Amino acid sequence: MIMEKINASFESYFVLLGFSNWPHFEVVLFVVILMFYVMTLIGNLFIIILSHLDSHLHTPMYFFLSNLSFLDLCYTTSAIPQLLVNLWGPEKTISYAGCMIQLYFVLALGTTESVLLVVMSYDRYVAVCRPLHYTVLMNSHFCYLLAVASWVSGFTNSALHFSFTFWVPLCGHRQVDHFFCEVPALLRLSCVDTHANELTLLVTSSIFVLIPLILILISYGAIARAVLRMQSTTGLQKVFGTCGAHLTVVSLFYIPAMCIYLQPPSGNSQDQGKFIALFYTVVTPSLNPLIYTLRNKDVKVAVKRLMW
Repeated sequence: MIMEKINASFESYFVLLGFSNWPHFEVVLFVVILMFYVMTLIGNLFIIILSHLDSHLHTPMYFFLSNLSFLDLCYTTSAIPQLLVNLWGPEKTISYAGCMIQLYFVLALGTTESVLLVVMSYDRYVAVCRPLHYTVLMNSHFCYLLAVASWVSGFTNSALHFSFTFWVPLCGHRQVDHFFCEVPALLRLSCVDTHANELTLLVTSSIFVLIPLILILISYGAIARAVLRMQSTTGLQKVFGTCGAHLTVVSLFYIPAMCIYLQPPSGNSQDQGKFIALFYTVVTPSLNPLIYTLRNKDVKVAVKRLMW
């Protein structure tokens, strides 16, 4: 019985409706999304390569930033190429196996980023509030453990939702009113009561969205108190440069995530949800490298060293 369901499922496909309600808008979207995707690839690869090549950037901050850049590369690549194909051609289908793989990786990478942003805020907290103990507290072994914990927690949470969503009976039309496969969109196709799935999604989203956000705000509350006691203007500028960039990235990530995942799927406006999802899958990953590098003296100096 189980094998029959699996075989039948993997032979079927979904239709990703995406933005098919606005056919004349699809060409414009294709061009804009392609530009943002190229920016994402170039910007994040630039940070990863620069952090690897320049020994002065072999610090915990740039180690976590490289993780974030790699994460954004994987995250956008898990959804955007399929979206570009669907926008360009008349076929808007994705195989059942492809949909399930996409669902798993999009959720896993999104959850990992949420945890990683907490780790990055803790790194900034130690750097500003306990500078004399920074090298001891943020040693390389501990940094690797924090990075691994972020990735493991994200993929474990995704496995939980994947297993619940996979066994939900779906209605026959298989038309997903979204541009990629995600849990809320697939739950709308169910022919049975999905309140248990929605409750599980709400609880785990609260754990991986609200709790990390609260921890980040606590970290920056402590940083703000430490900054107010600082006498050095140079120190103040450096703190505002790195912490301001991180807070901007936090805002761009958590605000859309709360709009999508902290309410039941049945309560979402589908068109509104698509454009919010478009923002956090396309725009945010392309802006992260710009936010971290435009006013960053360390990066500018590292680029000059490499060029000469």
